[in-house]
Amino acid sequence: MTQTVLSAREEVSDKSLVRSFSYVGGKWIAARDNAVLQVTDPASGAVVGEVASLTTEDSASAVDAAQRAFGAWSVTLPQERSALLRRWFDLMVKHKEDLARIMVLEQGKPISEARGEIDYAASFVEYYAEESKRPNIEGVTSHLPDAEVELWLEPVGVAALITPWNFPSAMLTRKAAAALAAGCTVVAHPSHETPFSALALAELAERAGFPPGVFNVVTGRASTVVPPWTDDKRVRALSFTGSTEVGRLLYRASAETIKKLVMELGGHAPVIVFKGADLDEAVAETIKAKFATSGQDCLGANRIYVERPIYDAFCEKFVAATKALSIGAGMSDPDIGPLMNEAAVKKQEEHVADALDKGAKLACGGKRNALGPLFYDPTVLTDVPDDARIMSEETFGPVAPITPFDTEDEVVTRANAGEYGLVAYVHSLDPRRIYRLSRALQFGMVAVNRTKVTGAPIPFGGTKQSGLGREGARRGMEEFMDIKYVCRDWA
Repeated sequence: MTQTVLSAREEVSDKSLVRSFSYVGGKWIAARDNAVLQVTDPASGAVVGEVASLTTEDSASAVDAAQRAFGAWSVTLPQERSALLRRWFDLMVKHKEDLARIMVLEQGKPISEARGEIDYAASFVEYYAEESKRPNIEGVTSHLPDAEVELWLEPVGVAALITPWNFPSAMLTRKAAAALAAGCTVVAHPSHETPFSALALAELAERAGFPPGVFNVVTGRASTVVPPWTDDKRVRALSFTGSTEVGRLLYRASAETIKKLVMELGGHAPVIVFKGADLDEAVAETIKAKFATSGQDCLGANRIYVERPIYDAFCEKFVAATKALSIGAGMSDPDIGPLMNEAAVKKQEEHVADALDKGAKLACGGKRNALGPLFYDPTVLTDVPDDARIMSEETFGPVAPITPFDTEDEVVTRANAGEYGLVAYVHSLDPRRIYRLSRALQFGMVAVNRTKVTGAPIPFGGTKQSGLGREGARRGMEEFMDIKYVCRDWA
């Protein structure tokens, strides 16, 4: 395989950001058997380019490289790690437009959303550039006479990062910046559907001056790349963003080596709209919560509960706003882009058909768009019963089910039903109700009268089967650190 990806390179100013080899031990490498994977544009189906599809031996060699680098990196002065992260951040900002265009080509999201993701991705690098200087030794009041007690935070070792296709830049930097700031070295595996974003970040990390082996990106099939990492006892932490089903598999596979796990898994977010809420604001925010990233977001609204007195008015306004959404290829900057693959589109079709069979009403959409096989019209279903699959399964697409409720206790019970507990959205102007709901909802995050809640300073994560641990904030860095207790007697 030659390291040339013409269709992607034509869309960016800095051609060297488009890489087709994996980055291991400070070198760009092809697979030992020269195998490759094709990456396609979801909007057109055209081949964007090829990347190396590494073997299990190649994947294991990435751990070797990370382990060799760990000793020196773990004792690098925090301010030196901070300076490298800061240079990485500056380069991401400088090349924001090229990074966004690469993302659109392989992921399909609207260009304005891609630019926003690069800002979001860079914010984690900037945040952890500062936070890397703050894991101080903590003094503890001794419980023993003539003894001093200290708690030290130390990097766990090599960290394996497995990232999804829906946010190919931000999910990598949210994990990698925290791990690197903590003093860990990293082996990262991006989705085989969106590898170019991760490889571009590796190119910028190399330019920033990270030592060889500190940050490694291994492309290929997860079934080939990941098992050597779950089996290797030198990999002390594993961070994964993806489905709950795959999370369970990784949980089992990591049990033998007792790794620290950080898992951001599936979501099934309820939106709860009470009478007395600002109706126009509730509609506008719910449109954002449902249709951002074309609905392909673990934070996406998956079921919308509206109090009966305002149900008809909400549905009317929501349907009108949904019909006004534009749909198209990402570079044209529509509201809705293509879905990632055929399986994603089939899931929309299955959920809509099931809901209609169970008595729901189709208010708009409900079909593929003529633009291409991976485009699905933004869809609204009303009067959706709780036994419809869409009310308990993550849809991950532009289908919005709406259903009425009568009492606060009833809607809390319905919202809390199920295995997921990532985020819930509440719209109300009653401060007492807001407090009660914030307490009663069994979710890791609750957004009140707004949609956007994420950011580098907050600990992102869910409860129940939506995940383990937190990403972002100081807690995100501490996930990659162990506590060492030192009890010292000077006598």
